Amino acid sequence: GNYILRETDKSGIFHIGTSVDYEKKAEAYRQKTGAYIELDSNPLWSVFDKVILLLNDLRSKKYILSWQLDKMMPKREKIQLAYLYFIPKPHKAGTPLRPIVSSMSMPTTGISKFLDKLIRPIFDKHARSTTIIDGVDLIHRLEAYTTNGYLKPKTYFCTFDITDLYTMLPQEESLDILIEFLVQHDYQKVQNIPIDIIRKLALIVIKENVFVYEKKFYRQVIGGA
Repeated sequence: GNYILRETDKSGIFHIGTSVDYEKKAEAYRQKTGAYIELDSNPLWSVFDKVILLLNDLRSKKYILSWQLDKMMPKREKIQLAYLYFIPKPHKAGTPLRPIVSSMSMPTTGISKFLDKLIRPIFDKHARSTTIIDGVDLIHRLEAYTTNGYLKPKTYFCTFDITDLYTMLPQEESLDILIEFLVQHDYQKVQNIPIDIIRKLALIVIKENVFVYEKKFYRQVIGGA
């Protein structure tokens, strides 16, 4: 049979699995999550047209500036349809697969990168104190926790795992949470872009998450990665 050599999730080591096993697990994942629907044809140019239409509309109504338009505008000769692949998670029982959508050249990529630069500093500013980014950060937090006298003999440490995180978040609800976060911290505009326009931009990125897998075309309808 055919074998697949792929870098693993988290540890970065290599894992060898059979192509039959991969396909069985990938199909089971699609069936379980219901996150993807199959499309009849290649959706790339349809997405391209939607992005162009939205950006030109926002620019004509002066919701975004010329330089912002340039940052987000896709270039026809450089766009490519995203593709889906799976990486193994051998640190979990049964070695489940994690889906990865490679979308570096999608028509929505410019918008996605622009929004990341726009919103990430705000998230870091307001949520950094309750976010642990890696093991070293955790140790520093525990040291501070101990220094402040919070670590008691009866303190419990709990860990939990979220199954299928990337394909379980409702798309509209995710956007509602984003806007709620901005409103909560008194942002009606970010760099002069109204938050309802930010929502429109984020919406097209999430809703037009389309890709090819095994010569078939799909759209992700739940989640965003």
